[in-house]
Amino acid sequence: MTTLSDPPRESFRLSMLINDTRYRSYTFQFIALLAVIALFAYLGSNLMYNLREAGLNISYGFLSEPSGYDINQTLIEYDSRSSHWRASVAGILNTLLVAVLACVTATILGVIAGVMRLSNNWLVRKLMAGYVEAFRNVPVLIWIIIIFTVMTAVLPAPSAFRGDDPDRTMLLDAFAFTNRGVYIPKPVWLEGSAIVVGVFIASIIGMFWYRRYATKLLYDTGKLLPMGWPSLAILFVPAILAYFVLGRPIELDYPALKGFNFQGGIQIRGSLIALWFALAIYTGAFIAENVRAGIQAVSKGQTEAAASLGLRPRRIMNLVILPQALRVIIPPLISNYLNITKNSSLAIAVGYMDITGTLGGITLNQTGRAIETVLLLMLFYLAISLAISALMNVYNNSIKLKER
Repeated sequence: MTTLSDPPRESFRLSMLINDTRYRSYTFQFIALLAVIALFAYLGSNLMYNLREAGLNISYGFLSEPSGYDINQTLIEYDSRSSHWRASVAGILNTLLVAVLACVTATILGVIAGVMRLSNNWLVRKLMAGYVEAFRNVPVLIWIIIIFTVMTAVLPAPSAFRGDDPDRTMLLDAFAFTNRGVYIPKPVWLEGSAIVVGVFIASIIGMFWYRRYATKLLYDTGKLLPMGWPSLAILFVPAILAYFVLGRPIELDYPALKGFNFQGGIQIRGSLIALWFALAIYTGAFIAENVRAGIQAVSKGQTEAAASLGLRPRRIMNLVILPQALRVIIPPLISNYLNITKNSSLAIAVGYMDITGTLGGITLNQTGRAIETVLLLMLFYLAISLAISALMNVYNNSIKLKER
């Protein structure tokens, strides 16, 4: 229904797609989209034509063929009779393992170093500045090789642990540090162990819930609940009680020297340790600068106001400064996590068999399927990068300022 004051409606004409500012931008975007689709279609058809001319075709049937090579460290059952697909899965898990370990360690190192760079202690401040400058300005590949070389040259061979009076002894009769890697006890899961693990996971959730509740209570009422010992009690006491009530369903298989090497337990190879620590220490230096910048972005008046209320420096940092600094720290932190994941492809330099070493290395050389393996590698790194970005963006959105 129209009134006499309404302007007459103009019927749509094709010329409006160009002349009318309401539709012009959509027209150009649609034309650009068609051009991009046409470009990729041309490149794809050109690739397929060249492959046909060379007598080649894209096929992923090679993934079901036996791989014919061993992987020195895997998280799943694998041998040389396993398929190339299983070798790729083992490489993916190895990549994710070192990426997760490095991200967690780099975050801890970065936060500590970033806070200590602003310390009032001159020596501590300069030491952290030296750490940041030294590790940021040397390529991560060099640090990987240095750490791996030091481990293999300094740590003793397993033979040093042999005899009644050995040159080296195991730490607490459970940990052995050798030039072949570190040997640690291996958990043996018995009946009822799943319940203990479930209780421990629930305890972790309960600990975070308690800390969040205590922080909210402090902000709402000013009542300060203890954080330290209740968090530790919630984390460990229920799992320990469940462990003993269920009759100790988790046992440990300790490593022992038998023959020329240690048997039993879990072997963490030097290549994994070198890659893990190099990525963590290198990226931690960048995170430290992000943390320092985030803290300095918070007005100094916030610190002075909190101190005037009688808060101790540690609580000022935990309750006032860091929660506000996270809004500056998180966005570049996402990029650092992505860099850790992509830099893990340097693992081949020390013989750690990640996805680049398995699918993009031995499998590619054995099968000659360069296009297929490279496409799969690109798909994996794209998927894991997008997943990290999505998860971190969800967290970033949860801490950003909520405007009215």
